[in-house]
Amino acid sequence: MAGDVMSIFSFKYWLQLSPKDWILRFVSLGLAIVLWNFVGGEDIVNKNIMVPVDIINLPRDLVISNQFKKEIEVSVSGPRSLVLDMGNRAISRHVDLADATPGTMVLENTNDVINVPRGVKVLRIQPKSVILSLDKMIQKQFVVNPVTEGTVAPDFILKGIRMDPDSISITGPQTALSQFDVLQTKAIHIAGLRASTQIQIPLDLDPVIVDLIGATTVTADLEIVAETVHKKISAIPIEVVKDGIPQRVTPSTVSITVALPKALLRGKVDLSSLFKVTATDEKNDGQMQVKAVPNKEFEYPIQILKIEPQVVTLIEKVIKPEQPEEE
Repeated sequence: MAGDVMSIFSFKYWLQLSPKDWILRFVSLGLAIVLWNFVGGEDIVNKNIMVPVDIINLPRDLVISNQFKKEIEVSVSGPRSLVLDMGNRAISRHVDLADATPGTMVLENTNDVINVPRGVKVLRIQPKSVILSLDKMIQKQFVVNPVTEGTVAPDFILKGIRMDPDSISITGPQTALSQFDVLQTKAIHIAGLRASTQIQIPLDLDPVIVDLIGATTVTADLEIVAETVHKKISAIPIEVVKDGIPQRVTPSTVSITVALPKALLRGKVDLSSLFKVTATDEKNDGQMQVKAVPNKEFEYPIQILKIEPQVVTLIEKVIKPEQPEEE
Protein backbone atom coordinates (compact mmCIF):
# COMPACT_ATOMS: atom_id res chain seq x y z
CA MET A 1 0.00 0.00 0.00
CA ALA A 2 2.94 2.32 0.77
CA GLY A 3 4.23 1.74 -2.80
CA ASP A 4 0.87 2.72 -4.28
CA VAL A 5 0.82 5.92 -2.27
CA MET A 6 4.36 6.85 -3.32
CA SER A 7 3.56 6.26 -7.00
CA ILE A 8 0.59 8.63 -6.72
CA PHE A 9 2.88 11.43 -5.55
CA SER A 10 5.34 10.84 -8.55
CA PHE A 11 5.45 13.82 -11.01
CA LYS A 12 5.98 11.55 -14.06
CA TYR A 13 2.95 9.57 -12.96
CA TRP A 14 0.68 12.62 -13.18
CA LEU A 15 1.98 13.67 -16.65
CA GLN A 16 0.90 10.32 -18.12
CA LEU A 17 -2.71 10.69 -16.95
CA SER A 18 -5.64 11.57 -19.23
CA PRO A 19 -8.21 14.21 -18.06
CA LYS A 20 -10.71 11.48 -17.11
CA ASP A 21 -8.12 9.69 -15.06
CA TRP A 22 -7.43 12.86 -13.09
CA ILE A 23 -10.82 12.73 -11.35
CA LEU A 24 -10.47 9.09 -10.38
CA ARG A 25 -6.92 9.64 -9.23
CA PHE A 26 -7.93 12.60 -7.05
CA VAL A 27 -10.59 10.44 -5.35
CA SER A 28 -8.02 7.71 -4.81
CA LEU A 29 -5.63 10.24 -3.36
CA GLY A 30 -8.25 11.47 -0.89
CA LEU A 31 -9.13 7.95 0.21
CA ALA A 32 -5.47 7.10 0.61
CA ILE A 33 -4.88 10.14 2.82
CA VAL A 34 -7.92 9.32 5.00
CA LEU A 35 -6.85 5.67 5.27
CA TRP A 36 -3.32 6.76 6.19
CA ASN A 37 -4.62 8.94 9.03
CA PHE A 38 -6.91 6.29 10.49
CA VAL A 39 -4.64 3.33 10.11
CA GLY A 40 -1.18 4.58 10.65
CA GLY A 41 -1.30 8.30 11.29
CA GLU A 42 -3.29 8.72 14.58
CA ASP A 43 -1.53 8.85 17.91
CA ILE A 44 -2.21 6.28 20.64
CA VAL A 45 -2.90 7.99 23.98
CA ASN A 46 -3.51 6.92 27.57
CA LYS A 47 -6.08 8.69 29.73
CA ASN A 48 -7.80 8.32 33.10
CA ILE A 49 -11.57 8.86 33.06
CA MET A 50 -14.21 8.80 35.82
CA VAL A 51 -17.00 6.30 35.19
CA PRO A 52 -20.23 6.34 37.23
CA VAL A 53 -21.42 3.21 39.05
CA ASP A 54 -24.95 2.51 37.80
CA ILE A 55 -27.13 0.40 40.16
CA ILE A 56 -29.96 -1.33 38.31
CA ASN A 57 -32.81 -3.70 39.25
CA LEU A 58 -32.56 -3.14 43.02
CA PRO A 59 -35.48 -5.10 44.62
CA ARG A 60 -38.11 -2.86 46.21
CA ASP A 61 -37.77 -4.53 49.63
CA LEU A 62 -34.00 -3.95 49.77
CA VAL A 63 -31.89 -0.85 50.35
CA ILE A 64 -28.17 -0.12 50.06
CA SER A 65 -27.23 0.84 53.62
CA ASN A 66 -23.55 1.75 53.21
CA GLN A 67 -21.74 4.63 51.56
CA PHE A 68 -19.99 3.38 48.42
CA LYS A 69 -18.02 5.09 45.66
CA LYS A 70 -20.44 6.44 43.07
CA GLU A 71 -17.61 6.77 40.53
CA ILE A 72 -14.58 4.65 39.68
CA GLU A 73 -11.37 5.67 37.92
CA VAL A 74 -10.68 3.85 34.66
CA SER A 75 -7.36 4.05 32.76
CA VAL A 76 -7.78 3.51 29.01
CA SER A 77 -5.51 3.43 25.94
CA GLY A 78 -6.44 3.93 22.29
CA PRO A 79 -6.55 6.31 19.32
CA ARG A 80 -6.73 9.93 20.41
CA SER A 81 -10.09 10.66 18.75
CA LEU A 82 -11.79 7.62 20.30
CA VAL A 83 -10.38 8.27 23.76
CA LEU A 84 -11.35 11.94 23.67
CA ASP A 85 -14.85 11.03 22.49
CA MET A 86 -15.47 8.73 25.47
CA GLY A 87 -16.55 11.75 27.52
CA ASN A 88 -19.54 12.14 25.20
CA ARG A 89 -20.60 8.52 25.55
CA ALA A 90 -22.84 7.14 28.33
CA ILE A 91 -20.20 4.78 29.68
CA SER A 92 -20.88 3.37 33.15
CA ARG A 93 -20.11 0.44 35.43
CA HIS A 94 -23.43 -1.44 35.56
CA VAL A 95 -24.28 -3.33 38.76
CA ASP A 96 -27.33 -5.59 38.33
CA LEU A 97 -28.95 -6.42 41.68
CA ALA A 98 -31.95 -8.35 40.36
CA ASP A 99 -30.97 -11.48 42.33
CA ALA A 100 -29.58 -9.68 45.40
CA THR A 101 -30.39 -10.74 48.99
CA PRO A 102 -29.68 -9.01 52.34
CA GLY A 103 -25.99 -9.06 53.22
CA THR A 104 -22.65 -7.80 51.90
CA MET A 105 -21.75 -8.02 48.19
CA VAL A 106 -18.18 -7.61 46.88
CA LEU A 107 -18.20 -6.86 43.13
CA GLU A 108 -14.79 -7.12 41.42
CA ASN A 109 -13.94 -4.35 38.93
CA THR A 110 -12.30 -6.44 36.23
CA ASN A 111 -11.25 -4.80 32.95
CA ASP A 112 -14.12 -6.37 31.03
CA VAL A 113 -16.92 -4.78 33.12
CA ILE A 114 -16.52 -1.45 31.28
CA ASN A 115 -18.02 -1.32 27.80
CA VAL A 116 -15.52 0.81 25.81
CA PRO A 117 -15.48 1.53 22.05
CA ARG A 118 -13.73 -0.89 19.71
CA GLY A 119 -10.08 0.02 19.47
CA VAL A 120 -9.90 1.27 23.07
CA LYS A 121 -8.33 -0.90 25.76
CA VAL A 122 -8.97 -0.79 29.52
CA LEU A 123 -5.64 -0.83 31.35
CA ARG A 124 -6.62 -0.44 35.01
CA ILE A 125 -9.64 0.25 37.29
CA GLN A 126 -9.54 1.83 40.75
CA PRO A 127 -10.82 0.74 43.19
CA LYS A 128 -10.50 -2.95 42.48
CA SER A 129 -13.99 -3.72 43.81
CA VAL A 130 -17.36 -2.19 44.78
CA ILE A 131 -18.65 -3.23 48.22
CA LEU A 132 -22.40 -2.99 48.84
CA SER A 133 -24.24 -3.68 52.11
CA LEU A 134 -27.81 -4.68 51.32
CA ASP A 135 -30.42 -4.48 54.06
CA LYS A 136 -34.11 -5.23 54.33
CA MET A 137 -36.34 -2.14 54.00
CA ILE A 138 -38.81 -1.78 56.90
CA GLN A 139 -41.22 0.80 58.32
CA LYS A 140 -41.08 1.52 62.06
CA GLN A 141 -43.15 3.79 64.33
CA PHE A 142 -41.23 5.89 66.88
CA VAL A 143 -42.76 7.66 69.88
CA VAL A 144 -41.60 11.29 70.31
CA ASN A 145 -40.39 11.91 73.88
CA PRO A 146 -39.99 15.49 75.15
CA VAL A 147 -36.85 16.43 77.08
CA THR A 148 -37.09 19.39 79.49
CA GLU A 149 -34.43 21.53 81.12
CA GLY A 150 -34.93 23.68 84.22
CA THR A 151 -37.98 24.07 86.51
CA VAL A 152 -41.08 26.20 86.28
CA ALA A 153 -41.68 29.18 88.57
CA PRO A 154 -42.24 28.56 92.32
CA ASP A 155 -45.79 27.47 93.21
CA PHE A 156 -46.33 26.13 89.67
CA ILE A 157 -46.07 22.66 88.21
CA LEU A 158 -45.64 21.23 84.74
CA LYS A 159 -48.79 19.14 84.55
CA GLY A 160 -48.13 17.60 81.15
CA ILE A 161 -46.63 17.92 77.66
CA ARG A 162 -48.53 16.98 74.51
CA MET A 163 -46.43 16.40 71.40
CA ASP A 164 -47.69 17.04 67.88
CA PRO A 165 -47.02 14.67 66.26
CA ASP A 166 -46.64 12.26 69.17
CA SER A 167 -45.09 9.60 66.92
CA ILE A 168 -43.25 9.45 63.59
CA SER A 169 -43.14 6.61 61.06
CA ILE A 170 -39.75 6.05 59.40
CA THR A 171 -38.92 3.79 56.46
CA GLY A 172 -35.33 2.62 56.21
CA PRO A 173 -32.79 -0.19 56.64
CA GLN A 174 -33.75 -2.71 59.33
CA THR A 175 -30.24 -2.77 60.79
CA ALA A 176 -30.19 1.02 61.19
CA LEU A 177 -33.70 1.43 62.60
CA SER A 178 -33.29 -1.43 65.09
CA GLN A 179 -30.73 0.71 66.98
CA PHE A 180 -33.44 3.10 68.19
CA ASP A 181 -36.66 2.77 70.20
CA VAL A 182 -37.82 6.38 70.60
CA LEU A 183 -37.10 9.84 69.22
CA GLN A 184 -36.23 12.64 71.64
CA THR A 185 -36.50 16.40 71.35
CA LYS A 186 -33.73 18.82 72.01
CA ALA A 187 -33.96 20.39 75.50
CA ILE A 188 -37.18 22.37 76.09
CA HIS A 189 -36.27 25.22 78.46
CA ILE A 190 -39.06 25.64 81.03
CA ALA A 191 -37.19 27.65 83.70
CA GLY A 192 -39.43 30.29 85.28
CA LEU A 193 -42.55 29.55 83.21
CA ARG A 194 -45.85 30.47 84.94
CA ALA A 195 -48.40 29.67 82.21
CA SER A 196 -49.18 27.08 79.58
CA THR A 197 -47.38 27.65 76.29
CA GLN A 198 -46.68 26.13 72.88
CA ILE A 199 -43.12 25.69 71.59
CA GLN A 200 -41.65 24.57 68.26
CA ILE A 201 -38.73 22.30 69.09
CA PRO A 202 -36.37 20.31 66.80
CA LEU A 203 -35.75 16.63 67.39
CA ASP A 204 -32.33 15.53 68.66
CA LEU A 205 -31.63 12.96 65.95
CA ASP A 206 -28.78 10.57 65.31
CA PRO A 207 -27.10 11.16 61.91
CA VAL A 208 -28.48 7.79 60.77
CA ILE A 209 -32.04 9.06 61.26
CA VAL A 210 -31.23 12.48 59.79
CA ASP A 211 -30.13 10.74 56.57
CA LEU A 212 -33.58 9.12 56.39
CA ILE A 213 -35.97 11.95 57.36
CA GLY A 214 -33.83 15.07 57.51
CA ALA A 215 -33.91 17.68 60.29
CA THR A 216 -37.38 17.53 61.87
CA THR A 217 -39.28 19.93 64.16
CA VAL A 218 -42.32 19.09 66.31
CA THR A 219 -44.74 21.10 68.46
CA ALA A 220 -44.76 20.81 72.25
CA ASP A 221 -47.87 21.97 74.14
CA LEU A 222 -46.83 22.60 77.75
CA GLU A 223 -49.61 22.62 80.37
CA ILE A 224 -48.42 24.62 83.37
CA VAL A 225 -50.79 25.11 86.30
CA ALA A 226 -50.64 26.69 89.73
CA GLU A 227 -49.67 24.30 92.49
CA THR A 228 -52.60 23.82 94.87
CA VAL A 229 -53.31 22.55 98.37
CA HIS A 230 -56.59 21.21 99.75
CA LYS A 231 -58.27 23.26 102.43
CA LYS A 232 -61.54 22.81 104.33
CA ILE A 233 -63.21 26.11 105.16
CA SER A 234 -65.89 25.86 107.84
CA ALA A 235 -68.82 27.99 109.05
CA ILE A 236 -69.47 29.89 105.85
CA PRO A 237 -72.92 31.54 106.14
CA ILE A 238 -75.62 30.82 103.58
CA GLU A 239 -77.38 33.77 101.98
CA VAL A 240 -80.96 33.10 100.82
CA VAL A 241 -83.22 35.71 99.33
CA LYS A 242 -86.74 34.92 98.15
CA ASP A 243 -88.90 37.52 96.47
CA GLY A 244 -86.47 40.16 97.64
CA ILE A 245 -86.81 39.11 101.28
CA PRO A 246 -83.94 37.46 103.20
CA GLN A 247 -84.80 33.92 104.31
CA ARG A 248 -83.57 31.62 107.04
CA VAL A 249 -82.35 28.08 106.40
CA THR A 250 -81.12 25.27 108.56
CA PRO A 251 -78.31 24.63 108.91
CA SER A 252 -77.32 28.23 108.36
CA THR A 253 -73.65 27.54 107.50
CA VAL A 254 -71.72 25.06 105.38
CA SER A 255 -68.18 23.73 105.05
CA ILE A 256 -66.37 23.88 101.69
CA THR A 257 -63.32 21.80 100.69
CA VAL A 258 -61.34 23.54 97.96
CA ALA A 259 -58.08 23.30 96.02
CA LEU A 260 -56.39 26.66 96.53
CA PRO A 261 -53.32 27.97 94.67
CA LYS A 262 -50.34 28.21 96.97
CA ALA A 263 -49.68 31.70 95.65
CA LEU A 264 -53.09 32.79 97.00
CA LEU A 265 -52.41 31.32 100.43
CA ARG A 266 -49.18 33.29 100.67
CA GLY A 267 -51.32 36.44 100.78
CA LYS A 268 -52.85 35.34 104.12
CA VAL A 269 -56.40 36.14 103.04
CA ASP A 270 -59.54 35.36 105.09
CA LEU A 271 -60.55 32.09 103.45
CA SER A 272 -64.18 32.35 104.54
CA SER A 273 -64.48 35.61 102.59
CA LEU A 274 -63.45 34.00 99.31
CA PHE A 275 -66.87 32.55 98.53
CA LYS A 276 -70.50 33.54 98.34
CA VAL A 277 -72.78 30.68 99.35
CA THR A 278 -76.44 30.67 98.28
CA ALA A 279 -79.27 28.14 98.13
CA THR A 280 -82.18 27.76 95.71
CA ASP A 281 -85.46 25.92 96.04
CA GLU A 282 -85.50 24.26 92.61
CA LYS A 283 -88.38 21.86 93.34
CA ASN A 284 -90.32 24.35 95.52
CA ASP A 285 -90.44 21.82 98.35
CA GLY A 286 -88.40 23.71 100.90
CA GLN A 287 -85.27 21.62 100.22
CA MET A 288 -82.69 24.03 98.87
CA GLN A 289 -79.59 23.16 96.84
CA VAL A 290 -76.45 24.87 98.09
CA LYS A 291 -74.16 26.62 95.61
CA ALA A 292 -70.83 28.35 96.17
CA VAL A 293 -68.98 30.71 93.83
CA PRO A 294 -65.78 32.75 94.37
CA ASN A 295 -66.44 36.36 95.35
CA LYS A 296 -64.15 37.64 92.57
CA GLU A 297 -61.98 36.63 89.63
CA PHE A 298 -58.60 35.30 90.65
CA GLU A 299 -55.50 34.99 88.49
CA TYR A 300 -55.60 31.25 88.97
CA PRO A 301 -58.89 29.34 89.34
CA ILE A 302 -60.12 27.98 92.67
CA GLN A 303 -61.55 24.46 92.42
CA ILE A 304 -64.44 23.59 94.73
CA LEU A 305 -64.14 19.92 95.66
CA LYS A 306 -66.95 19.40 98.17
CA ILE A 307 -69.81 21.27 99.93
CA GLU A 308 -71.25 19.98 103.20
CA PRO A 309 -74.19 19.83 103.44
CA GLN A 310 -75.37 20.06 99.86
CA VAL A 311 -79.01 20.57 100.84
CA VAL A 312 -80.48 22.90 103.50
CA THR A 313 -84.08 23.41 104.65
CA LEU A 314 -85.98 26.64 104.32
CA ILE A 315 -87.46 27.82 107.65
CA GLU A 316 -90.95 29.03 106.99
CA LYS A 317 -92.09 32.00 109.06
CA VAL A 318 -94.94 30.95 111.41
CA ILE A 319 -97.89 33.35 111.33
CA LYS A 320 -99.76 33.43 114.67
CA PRO A 321 -103.59 33.71 114.57
CA GLU A 322 -105.02 37.10 115.62
CA GLN A 323 -106.32 37.32 119.22
CA PRO A 324 -109.98 38.47 119.70
CA GLU A 325 -110.40 41.91 121.21
CA GLU A 326 -111.52 42.04 124.83
CA GLU A 327 -114.92 43.62 125.49
